[in-house]
Order: sequence, then structure tokens, then C-alpha cells
Amino acid sequence: MNASIGQSAIDAPISGPPLHPESPGLIKPGYHPRLTNEDLAPLRRQTWSRYNIFAFWMSDVHSVGGYITAGSLFALGLSSWQVLVSLLAGILIVQFFCNLVAKPSQVTGTPYPVICRASFGVLGANIPAVIRGLIAVAWYGIQTYLASGAVLLLALHFLPALAPYADVNLHGFAGLSALGWIAFAVMWVLQALLFWHGMEAIRRFIDWAGPAVYVVMAALCGWLVWKAGWENIDLRLGGVRFEGWDALPVMLSAMALVVSYFSGPMLNFGDFSRYGRSFEAVRKGNFWGLPVNFLFFSLLAVLTSAATLPVFGELITDPVHTVARIDNTTAVVIGALTFMIATVGINIVANFVSPAFDFSNVAPQHISWRAGGMLAAVGSVFITPWNLYNNPEVIHYTLDVLGAFIGPLFGILIADYYVVRKQRVDVDALYSMNPRDEYWYSQGYNPRAMWALVPAALLPMLCVVVPDLRVAASYAWFIGTAVGFIAYLLLNARRK
Repeated sequence: MNASIGQSAIDAPISGPPLHPESPGLIKPGYHPRLTNEDLAPLRRQTWSRYNIFAFWMSDVHSVGGYITAGSLFALGLSSWQVLVSLLAGILIVQFFCNLVAKPSQVTGTPYPVICRASFGVLGANIPAVIRGLIAVAWYGIQTYLASGAVLLLALHFLPALAPYADVNLHGFAGLSALGWIAFAVMWVLQALLFWHGMEAIRRFIDWAGPAVYVVMAALCGWLVWKAGWENIDLRLGGVRFEGWDALPVMLSAMALVVSYFSGPMLNFGDFSRYGRSFEAVRKGNFWGLPVNFLFFSLLAVLTSAATLPVFGELITDPVHTVARIDNTTAVVIGALTFMIATVGINIVANFVSPAFDFSNVAPQHISWRAGGMLAAVGSVFITPWNLYNNPEVIHYTLDVLGAFIGPLFGILIADYYVVRKQRVDVDALYSMNPRDEYWYSQGYNPRAMWALVPAALLPMLCVVVPDLRVAASYAWFIGTAVGFIAYLLLNARRK
């Protein structure tokens, strides 16, 4: 029987551990081997509760990259309260779109690249899968590099004689110091080991990692506020350049950057919502994990950054650097380990799982889920990610470029599922190479999706790279999403 939005593709009880990858998905007779393996097949059971989704977002939010991105908003000339409002407005948009993209995968029990077969064709889906996979490679490298800063901190704290090897000008290669390379390798191996143990191990890790990071970050924030004295914390900070209505365009730009930061995990959120017991469980997990969780995170980020000014005499937005300034070995060790755990969490859920499915989708019989993830990990080294996230200007440019490619894919996926198909998906046809089936199109590729993708990606990229259009670069994700959505609907309006 084919599954639709009104009926679950999962017939087994929703109890016990998730079946991926330790227990296979449901492969039915007739599923074509070119489109199927045990990792890509619809799940037999969906077991994640609202807490598991909530914990997923905690791990996704609590990272060094998250704090640095939030801190980089101060470089735009905003005050603390303006940064806080921008963060919250952005995350509410993320929640709305996450609920949209979660539903098709939760109902069908299929990951992101498989559900893309409905809009791009059973073979054409490799295009959005590879794009998302390559973006995950970039993010994996960035997050690993940021977490390696904590390893570097520990090494220099206990072995200060290694300081010359942390200087890229004295001992460096490809823009990273010798000690930096070692720290990067340590984080790379630790994450690979966790990923290799499978999805159940990942779920257990994120279930406790997010709350544990909160405890330490709240303690750090509390200590800084106590040290500074509440009366000495200026939430306006020293670099505020915009007041009143003049700040609105800058706040909108900051809000867009928040959406761009989460655009990757938002696009392939179906890789995780597919495990949800119900769409309601996913929706509630998104509520607690995004606006509620992010509110607390934003308060911590803003207060912690603002308190560094009176305590250390300068604004520090990188929590690793903040911990490094504390003259207490125990605090440095706990802080460094916390940031390592936090970043491992987001890297695994956002940038290891995604390309694992995406690259496996290209050749299911030759690339397993584990092999797909390891391809991403290896590729992340060659992009020298430390050059993509080393100052606020580069951070914003990187986010704009990534958003320009992710937005069109999101717009096409949502337009196809909610408008063109009226929320109905033939699950079995997603795994069929039969030309008579719904998602075969011409040679397995949907030309309407391809034609919609071209202008939807080109327009926001022009905004990013053309100096005269840079004013719109922060909105690259929104532009790409809107153009992809509208172009796809217009092309499908002529289909009949």
C-alpha cells in the first residue's frame, strides 16, 4: 500500500531504540537497488520523543560557532538588546520553516535526499543531495576547527612551552599552526569515533550533552556577572552605532544571518524528524528546542559577552577565549571540555549525519551511511575551514554564500510537497525506476525543478559576489527560497 500524508508508512510499534543504522529500514520487493539500501529505506519504527528533538536542537545551538556567530552581530554596531531581539526574531523564522520541512519526512519515514526525489526525480534528487552534502562538508570543517580551539587552549595551559608551535608564522602550514593541526586532528578523530558507533549512540550523546553544556555556560555567565557587578554591565556596549529606527535595517540583516546560520540543519531536518513518533512530537520538540531554548541561549550569549568588557577590559565574543582569560586551572579544563562536547554535538547532528545520507543516496549499493559520513569528514580537511570563519566579515560572507545555495532547495521542496502534491507522497514510487511511476519524469530527472533551481541560486549568489548588490547579501537565503518556490510553482502551473 502506498503511503500518503494521511496514513503512516510505518506499521510496526513505536517502541524500542531507533533502527538506524543498527536495525535496517523496511526494504520492500520492487525497490530498485540503485535507489535503496537499509539506511535510505523507510523506517520500520519511529521512536524519538519531543525530548529527543529538543535535545537535538540543544546540541545544534550550543556550540562555539553559535556563540561566535551571535557575538559577531555586535560587529554590525548593534547594542545587546538589539542583538537579542534579532536572535529571537531569526529563530522564530527557523522554527516555522523547520515545522514545514519536518512533515514530509516524518510521515514517510524517509531522509532528506529521498523525499527530494518527489520534486527532483528519483535520480535528479542527487543534485540537492550533493549540494547539501558539500555544504555539510564545509560546516563540518568549520565546527571542527572552532572546537579545536579548546584542545589548543588545554595544551597551552598545561604545556606553555608549546606556544611557538601555536604561532602560524613560526610553525604553520596552509594558514594553520602546527599545534593547530594537531588539535584539529584530535577533534576530527573523536567525532569520527562517535559517528562510527551509529545513530543510537549519537542520540544518547545529544540527550545529555545539551543540558550539560547549559550548566557550564550558565556557571560561566554567572561568574562573569558576579565578577563585573551588575551595575557595571553596559548592555549597549561601546561599539553601538545605530539608534532608533536607524537600527532596523541592521537588525533585519542580523536576523537574516541567524536564519542563514541554521539554514543547513533546517534544510535536512527531515533526516531527524523521520525518527519522530508523530508530527506533533516533532512540532513540540521544535518549540522547546528553538524559541524557548534559544531564548535562554541568547540571554547567556549576550550577558556573557557584555560582562567580558568590565572584567577583562575588552569585548570577547569567543567563549574559548573567555575561558582562557580565567586564572583557574579547574575552570579552564571544565570550560574547554564543555566547548569540545558542545561542538561535537552540533557537528555530529548537523554535519555528519546529513552528508552520510546525501552521499549514500548517490550510490546506495556502494556508499553506506557510515561511508558517506567519512567522505564528508575527509573532505572537510581540504577546504581549510579556518580560513572560512576567522573574522566577523568572513563569517557573514560564508553564511551568505551557503544560504544562497540552500534557500532554492528549500523553496522547491516546500512548493512541491505543500502546493503541487497537496501533502501526498507515494512512498513506494520514491524507490522505483519504473518509467510509469510518478517520480520518474524524463530519465529520472524533473526538468521543472532543474529550471527553477538555476535562477533561484544565481540571483542570491549575484547579491553576494557583486559589490553593488551586497546590500541584499544577508538575505540570500530568503531570496533563493522565494525565487525557488515561485519559479517551481510557475513551471508546474503549465504542466497541465
